[in-house]
Amino acid sequence: MLTKSKAQTQKIAAKLAKKIISEDVGRHAKVLALIGDLGSGKTAFTQGFIKSLGIKTHVPSPTFVIFRRYPIRTDKQLTTNDKRQKENRFKNVFHFDLYRIQKPKEIIDLDFKKIIKNSENIVLIEWPEKILKLLPKNTIKIFLSHSKNEKERAIEIKN
Repeated sequence: MLTKSKAQTQKIAAKLAKKIISEDVGRHAKVLALIGDLGSGKTAFTQGFIKSLGIKTHVPSPTFVIFRRYPIRTDKQLTTNDKRQKENRFKNVFHFDLYRIQKPKEIIDLDFKKIIKNSENIVLIEWPEKILKLLPKNTIKIFLSHSKNEKERAIEIKN
């Protein structure tokens, strides 16, 4: 897929989020690995994904804090426009940015294994190349890259 703007990138992410929410319950967290160079749209993709789940807060890149957790609203908190989420089994979205880590142990010390084992979590990881051995086999890989046109991004999603 080719996107020509941040908004288009976020729409693709929102479609994927809706698909994930509608899937059958798994035994572990749903993990998405966002792979791409600096400025390729990883954070924009994440912002669109998280926003589509009804999370209203600003979603910055967590480069300096390694990860952020965003609770997904429960049924009691849903508005009329958000009824599509009523059957949502997910309770949290975790956004990891591993750009600054040097060794996988750094992420393990942050309870990463516990987070990815919890079936109520969705985990989006920027710079997953640093912890490939820790990722579950069913990780969804999202490849983002620059196109020939400066504003375009190529996005490829592999299950």
